[in-house]
Amino acid sequence: MGDVVDQALGQALRKLRTERGWSQSDLALRVEMDRNYLSLIELGRSSPSVRMLMRLCMALDVHAGALLDDVERRVQAQQQF
Repeated sequence: MGDVVDQALGQALRKLRTERGWSQSDLALRVEMDRNYLSLIELGRSSPSVRMLMRLCMALDVHAGALLDDVERRVQAQQQF
């Protein structure tokens, strides 16, 4: 299940980032993160720490709860198949 959650989180973050018209480099600079690490998170191959997740949420101007609600919806949709 961890893989599904990581993938859902990555998809949700990518959606928020692209809605703002930002590149991975743009967001990575805003949160002082390596772009390659952000790429791994968006691909669902890495999980951010809670601290990093909060930095991402602040940079994207989204409440952590709203992001996690989106992740939960995505996970539930995956589990229906």
